[in-house]
Amino acid sequence: MDMGTSHKRLGKTRNIKYLEKIRFSLQQSIDMKKEIDERRKMGQFSTSYSLANEIMEYGLSLIHSDEITFLEPAFGTGVFYSALLYKSDLIEKHIKGAMGIEIDLEYFNIAYSVWKESEICLLNADFTKIEPTNKYNFIITNPPYVRHHYISKELKKKLMNQVKEEIGLEISGLSGLYCYFLLLTHKWLAPGAICGWLLPSEFMDVNYGSVIKEYLLNKVHLLRIHRYDPEILQFDEALVSSCVVWFKNEIINDDYVVKFSYSGTHEEPKCSKLIRKSELLSECKWTRFPEKSVRYNENTVTLGDFFTIKRGLATGDNNFFILSKEQIADLGLELSFFKPILPSPRYLKTDFVETDSQGYPKLDPQFFLLDCELTEDEIQIKYPDLWTYLESGENTTGKKYLCKNRKKWYWQEQRQPTKFLCSYMGRGNHESAPIRFILNLSEAVATNSYLMLYPKDTLQEIILYNPNVIFQVWEILKDITANDIEEEGRVYGGGLKKIEPKELSKVHCDKLAVLCLENEIEKKE
Repeated sequence: MDMGTSHKRLGKTRNIKYLEKIRFSLQQSIDMKKEIDERRKMGQFSTSYSLANEIMEYGLSLIHSDEITFLEPAFGTGVFYSALLYKSDLIEKHIKGAMGIEIDLEYFNIAYSVWKESEICLLNADFTKIEPTNKYNFIITNPPYVRHHYISKELKKKLMNQVKEEIGLEISGLSGLYCYFLLLTHKWLAPGAICGWLLPSEFMDVNYGSVIKEYLLNKVHLLRIHRYDPEILQFDEALVSSCVVWFKNEIINDDYVVKFSYSGTHEEPKCSKLIRKSELLSECKWTRFPEKSVRYNENTVTLGDFFTIKRGLATGDNNFFILSKEQIADLGLELSFFKPILPSPRYLKTDFVETDSQGYPKLDPQFFLLDCELTEDEIQIKYPDLWTYLESGENTTGKKYLCKNRKKWYWQEQRQPTKFLCSYMGRGNHESAPIRFILNLSEAVATNSYLMLYPKDTLQEIILYNPNVIFQVWEILKDITANDIEEEGRVYGGGLKKIEPKELSKVHCDKLAVLCLENEIEKKE
């Protein structure tokens, strides 16, 4: 390369850096103006330039062609395009064509003002409604992280039908918008296209993510998944654990290996491991890789063998439906319309809840759930004080999502009390489990901030025969290790750990089998 070409490239690189400074400044100004709730509904969590550069550098290393046709279906203000211009200039890749699509007019206007002199086609539109006029061989994107409850029923139905028609896959209605983006981009891909998707890691563990895993293993060639350390947030104001999924638009029917890496960067991960496609087909939790090995033997004893596990009840509005005894008295309400309920795990300072003679938990303060199954007419005639209270919440609490979808907005879900509960979310570490197991001797029920463990027949019979067994069961539950919980649970940004009922039911617990066997022998003797 002669000196003239070198100086020309240096000037172009400097110009890209200058445009990036302008882009970043303008994006910051608009991010600060938007309310966080609006950004969550639109999934607008911007990628940092340093992260975009790291991802882009690895993506370009996978491209064997010197000519790039680039697509960004969630363009924002163009951070990935900025990184593409900078990195491709350094390694002399030619950008033959590029398209960026952005639904938000304010972000689009910033992108257009910054990149209008470059060779990119920018479109202010909803990506899911556009038919491609060209195919692209390079896609790098951070699709909108919009949770399913922010997507209207009508739009969900439309998107689900699109996915079915275009790639023949059934997608769950619980899927976030990013799932639809990934699947609906398939028709834009040129043969052999390289794709890098910055996604929430949760798709690798949750049920709705199964369609994404099916797509990655059967419709394209999955190359690599790099998962960032969840303790280090990649996005401000979004508690999400992030990963980058890399695949090539080709189908490989034979078994092959996929690289899983964790923490650090693509170039220098903390650890990595090659996992076979056949192993991924049988493993439902991909976040166990690369730190943990493939699970082959599933013939183990689990909590689900001894408990039916349900989430606690969802009131629809805890502040309205859950009151202290003092509040109930001040409102002149009858305690007969209330049942005892535990405070949230955050405010429950003990793991051993004792009971008084009425079945109420020995806690201060005591809380009670409004649980009235009478009709409005019956309440209005017979219980005017209760009617007055319900009227005060009809146009507020009564309009909330759960309440308005009930037969009567104030009717509650039903849960029976149980002796065994656990908090299903926490931080913990490798020494301490992220969740707490609680022994509840009272008749209090619990909200959906708990999981409720109901003994199945075998264990229940043993408890009825020897009530003191409940203390042994509780000690066994408390001995479940952090590793056992994390084997089945999931991790969110900031290190928040969570486990759902079905996941908890899969947690190994051989000691319960031993306890049941010992008590069965004792009964026979």
